[in-house]
Amino acid sequence: MESLETELKRAKTLDTDVLADAIESIGFECTRCGACCKGYTAEDGDEEPHTATVFPDEIRELDGETDERYEWRDIARPMPYGLVESDESDDGEPEGETFEWALQTDACGDCTFYEEDDEGMGACSVHDNRPLICRTYPFSVALGGTNQPMGEAVGSEGMVRAHECEGLGRDITREEAEELAAALKERAVREIAEAIGVRDNYAPVERAPGEVVVYDSEGAKRPDGTSR
Repeated sequence: MESLETELKRAKTLDTDVLADAIESIGFECTRCGACCKGYTAEDGDEEPHTATVFPDEIRELDGETDERYEWRDIARPMPYGLVESDESDDGEPEGETFEWALQTDACGDCTFYEEDDEGMGACSVHDNRPLICRTYPFSVALGGTNQPMGEAVGSEGMVRAHECEGLGRDITREEAEELAAALKERAVREIAEAIGVRDNYAPVERAPGEVVVYDSEGAKRPDGTSR
């Protein structure tokens, strides 16, 4: 298995023209179905919330660059992987340690920034400032240290993986493919750099019963984003 540093070097040398070729070959057009922004029913019948990773600085950018002012917890929640239901809680609150942030969800499990018009067409209320994982869906890059959104890939072309989406296979302009490719490269670099930062800045803290601690690239944090 390659080191994260090696994968970061590979990510930085990705050829965006090659990535754009792959995206153009696969094809994609957003149909505004909203599936990538909403909760879903898993194979076992359980209702699962929308889960999309977001970087610490993206959380701050969403807070600082939109018309509405948000608190950290309005934007992000601790990534649920690694957390368990707390014995200290009567309402199913989690406890434990995790190493990423996910976009916050509403009571239905949908992304808190997801909206639908009267015709059921989906839209993002922070579209111009949306995180990289949203900008690049349904694609990812096959490099160690990067994330796969919304489950396993359903297809691939070279280094580019395509994930389940009804918009796949549709025509895409070269300009749109190049824009997606540039964002996809940036995301790959950022994801691996974040993973390196998490590893290098990891310093375990004593956790109280019922408490959640998130270890990101900036150190240990509480669920409200403050340093632990």
